[in-house]
Amino acid sequence: MEIMTFFDVGEVIDEKTEFVLFGIPWDYLTSVDNANSSIAPTHLRKVSRNLALTTELGMEIPNLNLVDVGDVSILPMKVKRNFTSIQHYIEEIYQQKRDVILVMMGGDHFCTYPVVKTIGDNFKEKDKFGVLIFDAHLDFYEEWDKGVYSHATVSHRIFDLDYISNKNLLIAGTRDVDILELELAKQEEIRVFPAHDISTMGLSTYINNLIRFFQTHEISHLYVSIDIDVLDPSIAPGTGFAIPGGLTYRELWHVVKKIAENFNVIGFDVVETSPNLDLPNKITCNVAAKIIIEFISFIKNRKAEKR
Repeated sequence: MEIMTFFDVGEVIDEKTEFVLFGIPWDYLTSVDNANSSIAPTHLRKVSRNLALTTELGMEIPNLNLVDVGDVSILPMKVKRNFTSIQHYIEEIYQQKRDVILVMMGGDHFCTYPVVKTIGDNFKEKDKFGVLIFDAHLDFYEEWDKGVYSHATVSHRIFDLDYISNKNLLIAGTRDVDILELELAKQEEIRVFPAHDISTMGLSTYINNLIRFFQTHEISHLYVSIDIDVLDPSIAPGTGFAIPGGLTYRELWHVVKKIAENFNVIGFDVVETSPNLDLPNKITCNVAAKIIIEFISFIKNRKAEKR
């Protein structure tokens, strides 16, 4: 049986590996009945085979030192067991090569929590570590649906980690926020950059404010989580919550490019892509795959410049 990888990259971590991509095919903790983001890792690998082998700025994808090690083994309803499986999966990657940058394909947004926790737990300089979340929603409920573990509580669970506070957590692109979670976020003084700020202040100022927030708090290393619904649904319709007023692909492209230029991105993800809700031309999957490979290339470029 042929093994399918993202952009046909290799599967084995070696001394040259810089980026390790893996999937978490899990969406049990979503609150959307018709979404199926658990199949996204497979579909993103499939569409990548029809995309060109250079990035927009001309970087050759086979030279990115990227490997795809497959998917975490998931038992959908076994939440705690899956936490452990994800933790062990990442730790096994680190045992092979400590300084790799992890790239996760979800899955619903709660997949981000055990990844952030494991990366954060393994990162020694925790006072320099921050989390940047792009999402149409705050996802800051204390509890939702199945309890404290839900894609609607993921930001709150990340905030609950000992080394995360309102000084190193920022949520950007929001435009569909309920009263209760807004009150909770205000109470904890969580920094939120709504999507509409881009049109009022301009993209450059928006990006500079993102960067300034983390630099002001002396954060040098970031984990970046990208919920595909941060994009306008006219661009990425294949997601459970299609909320109007989102970022364009080009706006997000510029944002992550500047983030990569100014910080050490030690991991990132793209979550909540639902191929079953996508258009026949697979536009959402194409967008998700492009975001992943372009972001990797931006990080690669910064690493090359620092050498």
